[in-house]
Amino acid sequence: MAARATVPLPPDVRLTNAVASLIYAAVLLALLGVAAQWASRLPLFALRVVSVDGEFERSNPAQLRNEAVPQLRGNFFTLDLQAAREAFEALPWVRQAVLHRVFPNRLEVRLLEHRAAAIWAGGEEGADRLVSTQGEIFEANVGDVEDEGLPVFEGGEDSAMRMLGLYERLAPVFAPMGGIRRLRLSQRGSWSVELGTGNGAGPGRGAQVELGRGTDVDIAARSERFVRTLPQVTTNYGRPLQYADLRHKDGYVVRLQGITTTLPVAAVKKSK
Repeated sequence: MAARATVPLPPDVRLTNAVASLIYAAVLLALLGVAAQWASRLPLFALRVVSVDGEFERSNPAQLRNEAVPQLRGNFFTLDLQAAREAFEALPWVRQAVLHRVFPNRLEVRLLEHRAAAIWAGGEEGADRLVSTQGEIFEANVGDVEDEGLPVFEGGEDSAMRMLGLYERLAPVFAPMGGIRRLRLSQRGSWSVELGTGNGAGPGRGAQVELGRGTDVDIAARSERFVRTLPQVTTNYGRPLQYADLRHKDGYVVRLQGITTTLPVAAVKKSK
């Protein structure tokens, strides 16, 4: 039985078949794309459930959902997660939002809140801002924390994190004197504190203390020496501290309430 020989197709025929196959594949992909686009617009994939989860102290999940959800655009497939995340993170007290799609029409949102560590008084908008425990400045209603005795930070916009670090170092040092009510950092890099927290009391309540410049370690050591030795001065006079200047190399200068080294005007005239 004679073998049947296979005759190769001419090059032009093979080219025609290849082009036809490519055309068929392109048409099929286009049809699939149109079908997918049509299917993605079905009511089945419209976002119907937006669940908000997280550990909340200041935020109301229902309120957050009502304020942010109207800003969401698209369905399960077309929703811009970046824009949606920004919509939630723009809400007061929200530090971070993590979003996940759940097929076919659900969006899960987990929120992390800011934890307020201080009131921010730096800049023109300081009255409406707080400092978080991460050293971040954020906008919120200061009235929400006005009864918590938070300290006030006053400094440059980029100094919040360092101010928080120094405050955490100095807070236990000045605790016996009523704590720190206000911490300032001048434009020249000099530190100062106002003593006496909103809920505290102590021999230095309301006093101003100039801490000067230096590293956090230097300023803490200077403050510790001051707090340790000050009672020797106040005990002798029986008067509370009004002002102190720690910027001197070998000591400090204090002013006690009701005590002055300046003679009254009448005494000066009488001595002449």
